[in-house]
Amino acid sequence: MADVTTHQAAEDARNNDILIYVDGRMAPKAEAVVSVYDSGFMLGDGVWEGLRLYDGKWAFRDEHIDRLFQAAKAIDLDIGMDRVGVIAALDQTQAANGMTTDAHARLMVTRGVKVRPFQHTSLSQSGPTFVIIMEHSKPSIPRPITLATVPHQRGLPMTQDPKLNSHSKLNCILACIAAQKAGADEALMLDVHGFVNTTNACNFFIVRKGAVWTSTGDYCMNGITRQKVIDLCRDNDIPVAERNYSLVDTYDADEAFLTGTFGAQTPVSHIDGRQIGTGDLGPVTARLRGLYRDLVARS
Repeated sequence: MADVTTHQAAEDARNNDILIYVDGRMAPKAEAVVSVYDSGFMLGDGVWEGLRLYDGKWAFRDEHIDRLFQAAKAIDLDIGMDRVGVIAALDQTQAANGMTTDAHARLMVTRGVKVRPFQHTSLSQSGPTFVIIMEHSKPSIPRPITLATVPHQRGLPMTQDPKLNSHSKLNCILACIAAQKAGADEALMLDVHGFVNTTNACNFFIVRKGAVWTSTGDYCMNGITRQKVIDLCRDNDIPVAERNYSLVDTYDADEAFLTGTFGAQTPVSHIDGRQIGTGDLGPVTARLRGLYRDLVARS
């Protein structure tokens, strides 16, 4: 079975010529570089946010910008501009690339260039580095995703809070590697109590007897798409619960799916070699996909 990822997109030759926003200037791909002394490159010291463009509009833009500023405040990082400035930079990058739909933007802010290659934040003296990569990007996930449970956990908030959209993604990368070594596409990660939590890249849901379950949210990124799905369930009389549940509950589910800004709702076919439901897109997931498309269109 060929490898599939939750961020798989159709090849688009236009991405060879994109312009990338780097600290206020637009640069061709080959020239969009940051210093080897940059805090993000050197230490993973930064935060990021991803947005999708549908029919000329950035879906749930204000909520994504809110989350970027919340994350920056959490790590005591001054972005160097206000919300208006960040939105202007996003719009500038969109206009420079002539993008109207099916585009993905990644906003990245680091603590900036350090004067010496060490950890202390006082060595970052030049102000933040702010980059926007915007690509023509249409999801092209050819089949449901397969998952493998891994030993890597989404941990306690006093280590690195899993709610933080941090540049430091090594824990999730190691989880993904472990899943691939086990023959799966991506990793299913448990929380510190052994309950099913999230994947290395997306939020995770199951459907049992028509009811939608997801984790408590205590140990995972509280995704914007995740919350939209919960809200859609509540608004459309679909039973939904944020709760603790185990792998036993998961293996016996009728459906499973992932949520994220890129893929919206992605079905899961197998977990740890066990087929989930029919192994294909289930009726509740399909209904939520339709409800989500409608929500995006009217937002």
